[in-house]
Amino acid sequence: MLLNVSVKNLALIKESDVYFQDGMNILTGETGAGKSIIIGSINMALGGKMSKEMIRNGEESAMVELVFKVDKKNTAEKLREAGVMMDEDEVIINRKIVNGRSITKVNGETFPVNALKNITSLLIDIHGQHDHQSLLKTEKHLDILDEFAKNELSDSKERVKALYENYCDAKKKLEEFNMDEEQRIREYEFYQFEINEITAANLIEGEDKEIEDNFKKISNMKKILESLSVVHNLMDENGGDNIRNMMAGAVAEMSGISEYDSGLEGIYNQLVSIEELCSDASRDITSYAETTEFDGEKAKELEERLDLINHLKQKYGRTIDEINEYLKEKQEKLEILENYASKKEEAEKNLEKCIKELDEECEKLSELRKKAAKDFSVKVVEVLKDLNFLQVEFDVEFRKISGYSSKGTDMIEFMISTNPGEPILPLAKIASGGELSRIMLGIKTIMADADDIDTLIFDEIDTGISGRTAQKVAEQMKLLSKTHQIICITHLPQIASMADNHLKIEKKSKDDSTSTEIFVLNNEQSVEELARMLGGAQITDAVLENAREMKKFALTI
Repeated sequence: MLLNVSVKNLALIKESDVYFQDGMNILTGETGAGKSIIIGSINMALGGKMSKEMIRNGEESAMVELVFKVDKKNTAEKLREAGVMMDEDEVIINRKIVNGRSITKVNGETFPVNALKNITSLLIDIHGQHDHQSLLKTEKHLDILDEFAKNELSDSKERVKALYENYCDAKKKLEEFNMDEEQRIREYEFYQFEINEITAANLIEGEDKEIEDNFKKISNMKKILESLSVVHNLMDENGGDNIRNMMAGAVAEMSGISEYDSGLEGIYNQLVSIEELCSDASRDITSYAETTEFDGEKAKELEERLDLINHLKQKYGRTIDEINEYLKEKQEKLEILENYASKKEEAEKNLEKCIKELDEECEKLSELRKKAAKDFSVKVVEVLKDLNFLQVEFDVEFRKISGYSSKGTDMIEFMISTNPGEPILPLAKIASGGELSRIMLGIKTIMADADDIDTLIFDEIDTGISGRTAQKVAEQMKLLSKTHQIICITHLPQIASMADNHLKIEKKSKDDSTSTEIFVLNNEQSVEELARMLGGAQITDAVLENAREMKKFALTI
């Protein structure tokens, strides 16, 4: 459940804290007061578009924070699987935009936007002003049915998806067998040349690095020996002025005085260690110089080997490992070309096998969908009657697509008749805007019973409805609010009267600045707001009494 929305410096909102309750939360206000900003803020926090243009004029940053309480164990487990750190039952989503950069955190941990959307889909479902228009797109119908029956369809859908991927791979492999004999021979000879060139090199993993190191050493041997000679002279030559002699003198001097002061013993020991290190270094330098010499033949051999390896890298891969992978790939292709006819027949049989398996699973999935569609149709008819469709027929028509998809072979379309005597026809052809809005509400109601999402937001779903129909929609939403938290922006008093928590949104101007503010209404203030919605500018005692009656009636539902 959504407990709190905090907004700061976003559009017309300077700073606002909105608290929601369980049940029916209603937001009302005059047209243009900024109701859409609230839903827009929530959408942004859920992963929607957020840009610097949304920052309130004169400010440098904007922030939206949502606080959810997660009561359902299943939802909490899914959130943890998605990477949300949950010590308690709260999820805090904070999204901020600073200097054009969006920063998103969930329970204090930074999250990318694509991961955020996966998380928020477990917590909240938003039905926007124009979402019912998606019912006009038949491709959306399959998604709705699959969502309705997700528990029954999930295993079969996963199998179909996996088999479809196998089918695509098999089809792609068979398409490779489309060359004539002349092309086959040409490619065979080309692959054979590349394979011979790589195998003749007898490459060893890691040898390029070792050769580079040895070549660098040998090619710089003259410089190495010259520098070692200089160092050796400093250590051991130049008469008594060399480092070893000077260190020996320093040790002798310290030896003569260290017995007078125990505090000097540490310095003496350090000098002894330095003298020993100098002696060891001098011996090692002498040994290295005596056993090392420039080998021209070895340098040439290393250079040629390195040139060969670099040549192969330019043609076949940046590393020896990549060259060997390329070799393996060409050897496999060469084998196919050598046994072209039998490999093609093998690919054809594999594709036939994949098609057979995919056909069988698609048919099973289709049967499961048809069974679910019957249940779905019954539920849709029931809920639409509650939404003031006096006589309604609803059905799901199945057709097969040409070919396959990762969703199977079904294409479905919702069919409906909303008036007595009218034939049942595609929903997109006969439903008006108001009817589409109610149908989508009905579907949302059905879906709410099938999933674990606690919070449903409806943004002005009252488009195109009024009178008794509006009352039926209000009653349906009130019933839905008994099992789900509902947050609804509305212009209809029938819906607003059902509020358990009534919030009013107002636009105010002060000192050449405009801002949107939100207030929680008590019962009497809620009645006055209903009266405004009922009577407009002229609020009479009769209108106020009517508003009170509406509030009383809502308590009976």
